[in-house]
Amino acid sequence: MNIMLFHSAYGLRPAVHEAAERLRAAGHVVHVPDLYDGRTADTLEEGMTIRDGIGNDELLKRAILAAAPHSDEGLVYAGFSLGGSLAQTLALGDEKARGLLLLHGTADIAEGASVDELPVQLHVADPDPFETDDWLNTWYLRMGRIGADAEVYRYPGAGHLYTDPELPDYDEEAAEKSWAVALGFLASL
Repeated sequence: MNIMLFHSAYGLRPAVHEAAERLRAAGHVVHVPDLYDGRTADTLEEGMTIRDGIGNDELLKRAILAAAPHSDEGLVYAGFSLGGSLAQTLALGDEKARGLLLLHGTADIAEGASVDELPVQLHVADPDPFETDDWLNTWYLRMGRIGADAEVYRYPGAGHLYTDPELPDYDEEAAEKSWAVALGFLASL
């Protein structure tokens, strides 16, 4: 599978490269664009400052430009938190998308969005301050209405970015469960 993997608001940190290597070891081709031009953050506040300085429209443009050379091949879009929201936006707008793997984040669904049984898998902490129960219920129902085949996996007690071993949110058990399920999902596409 050809995967476009987008980093979180923390930037292109070692955990993103480790995730890409895990996916490559499973036989996938993985593209990991740096949407922050080499900048990374040690705290969420620093990451949000970088994000805000670049701007959401520019981040989306950078994501589109990174994916464009590979989209004819039928990409699986994937991302962590902020990167998940970018991945979702791109996947719902790419008729050749093969799948969508979201770790820790979703996005609004554009009016008029429509897909043809796009496989979608979301892994998220429970509870998650950025992905509340009400939001996730609405997101799940809307994904179904637009034609996506969505699965949601919740991890009780895990922190928001529980797959990054360098962050306080890290939860090894939840991370390993997420990766096992995600690798099965990707193998099924």
